Amino acid sequence: MAKIVVSEFMDVDALRAGLAGHEVIYDEKLFCDPDRLCAVVADADALIVRNRTQVREGVLGAGKRLRAVGRLGVGLDNIDVAACKARGIAVYPATGANDVSVAEYVLAAAMLLLRGSYAATSDVAAGKWPRDALSSGREIFGKRLGLIGFGSIARETAKRAAALGMSIAAYDPLLSADDPAWRPPYGEVASLPLEDVLASADIVSLHVPLTDATRGLIGRDELTLMKRDAILINAARGGVVDEAALTGALRAGALGGAALDVFDKEPLGAGQGSQFSNLPNVILTPHIAGVTAESNIRVSQMIVEAIARHLEEA
Repeated sequence: MAKIVVSEFMDVDALRAGLAGHEVIYDEKLFCDPDRLCAVVADADALIVRNRTQVREGVLGAGKRLRAVGRLGVGLDNIDVAACKARGIAVYPATGANDVSVAEYVLAAAMLLLRGSYAATSDVAAGKWPRDALSSGREIFGKRLGLIGFGSIARETAKRAAALGMSIAAYDPLLSADDPAWRPPYGEVASLPLEDVLASADIVSLHVPLTDATRGLIGRDELTLMKRDAILINAARGGVVDEAALTGALRAGALGGAALDVFDKEPLGAGQGSQFSNLPNVILTPHIAGVTAESNIRVSQMIVEAIARHLEEA
């Protein structure tokens, strides 16, 4: 019987069914107490986390018996993958399991910001009728979606955007020009340099991991390239966007709006968050784009199956 520690929330039914017969320690707030986490993983065979548990030297050093780490999501910047590899610890991300949730978030945010009329409930209920003020909202049909990174989530987003009548352009230096991803069944995706995607898109959505190469990828110079009424959406990683440059562009009227699900430091503190105050064309959410009832089940089942399989084969 193996011991598995789960330090953040997941689907409990998937956990119980998939790891029956093993000892499971499930505490969705365990990530808040690093000392207790280290004590609990001291004799654990596997650890399951989301994005807030820092799987680094402290946890890895304490977990002498760890054989596998399951990530309930796809980003691995909270896990020292190199250190895991050096210790012979397998790392399993839930690749593909939350693609649909993020894709729907991106397009929903885009439509909300383009139309600009969905915050009128209190005014209408109070007897006001701000019809003239809200009559210049824009359609998503006919707009260009620019994707920075063209991996699996970006491709799900592009497929749905094409169904809404959008044209698609993407920048991804890791994909060769002859990769079939550029020619999906719904129509060709324009492969362009970063500068051209930014300059031509009405909505720019980020789909890159946080690395040394992507940190600060969207800064003042890149924002200047974008259309003055363009929308920027970041449901990837916070450090990819220079938040000060973004809020500066929004206040100057140099950008049409932004939706941010991720931030350079999370949770977003009051001081850090104050830069977004009084910006009506901004949507802020707490790193939740990939988390829905459905994706939580898919992610949980995928990771539980991977961990169970690894423990059986090891």
